[in-house]
Amino acid sequence: MDTEMILQLTKARIGISSIARDSYISSIIESIIKELEDEKGILLSDTNANHKMFIVDYATWRYQNRDGDKGMPRNLKFRFNNIMIHNGGVKNGI
Repeated sequence: MDTEMILQLTKARIGISSIARDSYISSIIESIIKELEDEKGILLSDTNANHKMFIVDYATWRYQNRDGDKGMPRNLKFRFNNIMIHNGGVKNGI
């Protein structure tokens, strides 16, 4: 997954132009990718715009709600479920 592109898109979505928060946002992005692949079994694709934009939106939400205790917003849950369905709902092809 092109984490640099996702970082730039996430920063644009948040409205950040400096590099001061890059390492923090990059860590969020990497943890989301790891969670989706390892824990949820989703086979992410660099060519799938839905995957990239879900990660951007999820990273934006996590960044902006880092101190909140609310659950994932309904629109992200809906998109996550769609990704799971399109992935076959099967962990790593098993």
